[in-house]
Amino acid sequence: MSVLTPDQVRIHSGSSTQEEALQEATDILVAAGAVTPAYVDAMRQREQTVSTYMGNGLAIPHGTNDAKDAILGSALSVVRYDGGVDWDGEAATFVVGIAGRGDEHLEILSQIAILFSDEDDVAKLNAAQTPDELYALLSAVND
Repeated sequence: MSVLTPDQVRIHSGSSTQEEALQEATDILVAAGAVTPAYVDAMRQREQTVSTYMGNGLAIPHGTNDAKDAILGSALSVVRYDGGVDWDGEAATFVVGIAGRGDEHLEILSQIAILFSDEDDVAKLNAAQTPDELYALLSAVND
């Protein structure tokens, strides 16, 4: 089963607040059947403990370990905010929501981290014109 499908990838021309971005990530994961709506609370709790901003314009919000009840399956949400999101004082362009069953989130996290650690890859992700183009660049996470 794919953790990322084209309808879980979005591009917004404007900016967003961190709270709105967490809610949108949750909404996409709920629509994918991966989490219950309560997952957003676990994401908020995680941010209060430690920021999920990773550098290179990437934030990877995910729930706390005690949110396992809210996780129904493994999935990703990918939203690019071209106007940026103020993420605890850092500028996030990509907000990648992660829900993972068991330890699957660690594998998914490492795939995302590898992709965003390469500046050429990040430039391509930023240059993608449509969600479909963006999905094509990210679809390796399904391998």
